[in-house]
Amino acid sequence: MNFHLYQLIILLVSAFMIYQGIANYIKGQSGQTFYKLLIRIIIWGGMAVVTLYPKLIQLLAKTLGIIDNMNAVILTGFLLVFLMIFKLLSAIERLERNISEVVRKETLEDIANKK
Repeated sequence: MNFHLYQLIILLVSAFMIYQGIANYIKGQSGQTFYKLLIRIIIWGGMAVVTLYPKLIQLLAKTLGIIDNMNAVILTGFLLVFLMIFKLLSAIERLERNISEVVRKETLEDIANKK
């Protein structure tokens, strides 16, 4: 079995994303829920499994009727898409928290000024 550079990179990114999700869940950061953690583990764990066993993609491709094998392109595309989605969701949640804090602070100041 030949091990390629893209496989190593995907494994490292998958391991980092799973670690980051578990760390955020334990710390209670970024609104990390058990559901989000589970989804992250399934997606990135699946990515790691497919990277370690690329024949699974070929089996899936034959089952779906796709003949051409483009493991590197498919894995890289999935990696980038999921990475962007998770980063965007994290940024949106952080912005929502910041907006809520600003609104609460201004509301409390308005209440204090009216008294």
